[in-house]
Amino acid sequence: MRDWYADDVARNIGDVLTIRISEASTVDTKGKRDLKKETDKSTVFNGELGNFVDLGDFGMSAESTNELKSKADFKDERKFVDSVTVVVVDVLPNNNLVITGTRNRNIAGDVQTIEVSGVVRPSDIAFDNTVESKRVADFRIETRNSGVAEPYTRPGWFGRILDIIWPF
Repeated sequence: MRDWYADDVARNIGDVLTIRISEASTVDTKGKRDLKKETDKSTVFNGELGNFVDLGDFGMSAESTNELKSKADFKDERKFVDSVTVVVVDVLPNNNLVITGTRNRNIAGDVQTIEVSGVVRPSDIAFDNTVESKRVADFRIETRNSGVAEPYTRPGWFGRILDIIWPF
């Protein structure tokens, strides 16, 4: 039986806490490179070998040009919104909570696994025993997908070999 005035906020090892995950990242990288190198070389040889033989003057000329122009654009935007209930596995001397938790979802044979860990300050925990992911120190989130759709969401063996040989 729960007391009407009980406080359910996580404070001890074994207590549970819900992390509200709201992560967004944007990468926009652009690169442009223009390189040019020109070389001119000419040599004239006076064909005298001592006082005996005169071969005349002959020369050699070489010219080369090397030019490289390249342009690369890369843009990646990702957003991840979810919530995971975690367990307090340690309480540090300053009363910060070390947390870790896993959530598994199996939807029609597709399994999504989310693993979360980090350190939470007790003052960042809201009254409803939740904390935002941006308030978790050393926040680590890892997601893995497996199941029926996995072979269709990753490149095959030939595609992976081509990515190694020709990564552009």
